[in-house]
Amino acid sequence: MRIGIIGAGHIGATLTRRLTALGHDVAVANSRGPQTLADLADETGAAAVAAEEAAQGADLVIVTIPQKAIPLLSEGILDGAAAAAPIVDTGNYYPARDGRIEAIESGVAESRWVSEQLGRPVVKAFNNIRAQHLLELGKPAGSPGRIALPVAGDDPSAKRIVMELVDELGFDPIDSGTIDESWRQQPGTPVYGADLDAAGVTKALAEASPERPESLRG
Repeated sequence: MRIGIIGAGHIGATLTRRLTALGHDVAVANSRGPQTLADLADETGAAAVAAEEAAQGADLVIVTIPQKAIPLLSEGILDGAAAAAPIVDTGNYYPARDGRIEAIESGVAESRWVSEQLGRPVVKAFNNIRAQHLLELGKPAGSPGRIALPVAGDDPSAKRIVMELVDELGFDPIDSGTIDESWRQQPGTPVYGADLDAAGVTKALAEASPERPESLRG
């Protein structure tokens, strides 16, 4: 699968390493230019490209940048992706880093806000696991204690593709509902950073509260 990754921080770089190792054709970009990604490209075989080129011809695009940077992306940055390509949002809202985003503070799910900024539906995934664990803790399907990851989205086909990718990476995918329900996997919820198995993730999602902790409010 041709995968474009916009963002090469901890999660973006980890997904570049994991997905190239699985044989996917990966193009990775950041805000500082492809020359700054030469070491990652040499290590993984991924193509380091300009951000505006990452989605070109992609079957799936992963956007993995701070929330505050989402509105700064070039208009039409996703236009080169296949029409049905899932757009994966791995991001989380941290007011101390991102500043106050009024819509999110007022109760709009983080990934709904991201979708509105991008002008494309998104699937929320990979936002609740530490990068090092994403890199190292994947296991074959059926392994005892296999970590499960929630996946939220409105398009069943796009969500299925992302869930299959989660499984390929060594984690049990759990359908966590629509994008408006993706608050159940935001920071401050029971599933966030918990490395739970499938039963544990299902339980944690059900126990989540929509009230954002005071420490995560702007």
